[in-house]
Amino acid sequence: MRTRATEMFGIDLPIFAFSHCRDVVAEVSKAGGMGVLGALAFTPDELEMELNWIDEHVDGKPYGVDVVMPASYAGQGGDLDPDHMAEQLADMIPQEHKDFIEKILEAHNVPPLPPDEDIGTGLLGWTHEGARPQVDISLAHPIKLLVNALGPPPKDIVDEAHEHGVKVAALIGSVQQAERQVNQGVDMIMAQGYEAGGHTGDVGVMVLVPEVVDAIGDRVPVLAAGGVGSGRQMAASMALGAEGVWTGSIWLTTAESGTSPLVMDKLLAASSRDTIRSRVMTGKPARQLRTAWTEAWEGPDSPGYLPMPLQYMATSEALRRIARAQNSELQGMPVGQIVGRMNSVRPVRDVVFDLIEEFVEATDRLDQMRDSE
Repeated sequence: MRTRATEMFGIDLPIFAFSHCRDVVAEVSKAGGMGVLGALAFTPDELEMELNWIDEHVDGKPYGVDVVMPASYAGQGGDLDPDHMAEQLADMIPQEHKDFIEKILEAHNVPPLPPDEDIGTGLLGWTHEGARPQVDISLAHPIKLLVNALGPPPKDIVDEAHEHGVKVAALIGSVQQAERQVNQGVDMIMAQGYEAGGHTGDVGVMVLVPEVVDAIGDRVPVLAAGGVGSGRQMAASMALGAEGVWTGSIWLTTAESGTSPLVMDKLLAASSRDTIRSRVMTGKPARQLRTAWTEAWEGPDSPGYLPMPLQYMATSEALRRIARAQNSELQGMPVGQIVGRMNSVRPVRDVVFDLIEEFVEATDRLDQMRDSE
């Protein structure tokens, strides 16, 4: 199956798989697609270990890394001291938000963390300053693709990646964003629709993909992202002009995913209407499971959302407490509307093969319809 996207990386299948799980990344790449590791949640040392593991288990197949360098966030523009950035940002979190968070946890009987557990800062890689070490570590490994979310990557990052022979891609939610990315030197665009899990825009895939293809598809390949969980949806994406698909949610219920049993059960039971696009996770709109946690933040007593990265910093300890307590009412997960089709746990390889088998069936059906005229 040849497209510009497959030829760019020498892969067999135009399936790109985002996952925070190294096992999923390796298995997708070995199955003929391209796995892309989400670096956000890892410290530099942890990312080094994850990439070393992938290097040893991917059988020489190409893979990529996804970082977050948002277009806007609190304290940007040179006001942050990289050595004291976490403390500076933490001081910006209002007491009102801290009290509101504790009120929710108390109402659901979520206990504090053990006193000896390191709670960290919750900053992760939500800033350019935090993401740059992740970029440096990634480029020291034999990755073939560097992906950025939430805005154009800095020009020096694009140039550095190209110097290492690494292609750069970015997720966008509008034609205007796609234009800015291509002008920045990005090699591939993921047109991510409203249906997608995690950070996403407000235009659906069916409308967004052909708009983006018409605007910049003559310059770079476009992947369709959001709502792709079957071969029929993959075929529809290609019919819209995409040269591949960017997938994420469907790998959460694979056998290799490492998803906790509680979250796995919630994902398997969820319908396509059980997600919500909310700022509760990071301060920017992101689709996730609807829970008592998301409902509380949307309620009349909510103090409102903080800008990135303050929202995540304010809630990160609470989310750890919720996960540790295995509180089903509050526990959530970023996931797209495709969750309604995620009804069983299957190996990654089976998911890939089923996508391709159904894609072939769908395109054959279209060919028969055309030939019958």
